[in-house]
Amino acid sequence: MRIFGTLIVGVSLLAMLSCGGGEKEAGSALQSDKNPVIENIMARRSIRKYKPGTVDRKTLEQIMLCGINAPNGQNKQSWEIRVVDNPATMEEIKNIMASAYPEEEAKRVTGCFRDAPVMVFIARDLAYDFSAYDCGLLAENMMLSATSLGVGSVCLGSPVRFINDNPACAPVLEKLGFSEGYKLALCVGFGYADEAPAAKPRDVSKIKFLD
Repeated sequence: MRIFGTLIVGVSLLAMLSCGGGEKEAGSALQSDKNPVIENIMARRSIRKYKPGTVDRKTLEQIMLCGINAPNGQNKQSWEIRVVDNPATMEEIKNIMASAYPEEEAKRVTGCFRDAPVMVFIARDLAYDFSAYDCGLLAENMMLSATSLGVGSVCLGSPVRFINDNPACAPVLEKLGFSEGYKLALCVGFGYADEAPAAKPRDVSKIKFLD
């Protein structure tokens, strides 16, 4: 999971830089002056509790379109995306995963999706060594555009581990149908938020300007 860890670090750094810095306490970044892009970035939170009901396809298509317009190396677009917005399909995936693990772990495994009504599975092209970064940028575009449309989101790593690391979860990958040479790298959940978490502190000391 070294690549996945690198991906998350890259996405986190991107988000920090996009915000323009700020103080160590949350919400104290540079003044946006009502800049809608900066306000959207600063407003986005990871949502882990969702209201019942899915997100309509038209909205999801807009979010996906924003995703694939993310910057990416050499315009290789080194990702593949599978959107699961059908509850029955999601339940089938969870059942496969539950059966692949001991009974005492099944609840934790199936709960890894945080009950998000829509789950997006993103795979990276193993033939391109920067594809993990491309997938991170793709996911960030999706999440930020979702926020602007009133849709909550959460970026998830646990499902990737549960699915990739257990051969018994192969039927999940078969169902997702990624092309040969692609590997599941990231999952992003979407839905309408049933919580309003506060921003967590960001440590601006990790940013250094070199003269």
